[in-house]
Amino acid sequence: MHAPTDLSRLRALLLDFGGTLAAEVPSRGAIYAEAARGAGLDVSDHAMAARMGAAHDALPLELADGSFRYTRPWFEAFIEHVFVEQLGLGRGRLEGVKEELFARFADAATFRLFPGARELVDAARARGLRTAIVSNWSEPLPQLVEGLGLGPFDLILASASERLEKPEAALFERALARLGVEPSEALHVGDSRRNDVLGAEALGIYALLLDRGAESSARERPLRVVRSLNEVRELLISAD
Repeated sequence: MHAPTDLSRLRALLLDFGGTLAAEVPSRGAIYAEAARGAGLDVSDHAMAARMGAAHDALPLELADGSFRYTRPWFEAFIEHVFVEQLGLGRGRLEGVKEELFARFADAATFRLFPGARELVDAARARGLRTAIVSNWSEPLPQLVEGLGLGPFDLILASASERLEKPEAALFERALARLGVEPSEALHVGDSRRNDVLGAEALGIYALLLDRGAESSARERPLRVVRSLNEVRELLISAD
């Protein structure tokens, strides 16, 4: 089901966070590799990224103790899988690595906003839209967003806190209910075709795929793909 393309009817803008509004600098794999080398392990950034992918695939959405993905206990199991099970780190050094990584990812200085992020949020609020972040992320997401100086937002939903993950329609449905808007009155923007576009459209929300590698402009292809947050802002302004 696809929502109507009349953006003049919008009452709410929903945004993904990681890869859409902000990203780690250096990359997540590089940060983990740096921690590994500090613990005496010889691993490249590229190899670490592959090991992290393997750990993510190996761990279930919900651990046996009920810990949902991206909660702290889940990430503790994730770090243990990467550093102990795959890289052979001694358990005596594991706690230090965990604390280093948790501190690093809780620090807003680890992240950089993408160009146009603040301007897009400001434009949405100037138009009178309700604004929300809906992201597959850990519980401290509101504090991280605040630390980046982005917002204010009417709502921030992190999957770990809600125990729901995109592309589940229920997470989008929860966001709409709390914002007090209908699916046809909302636009969602994210960098994942599966999680963001298909997930939102399954509920009837109009969605834009943010693909910064696209070569043509939004005016030369279907509206559902944009190259930058500035393009989204232009669309909102032109539909006002």
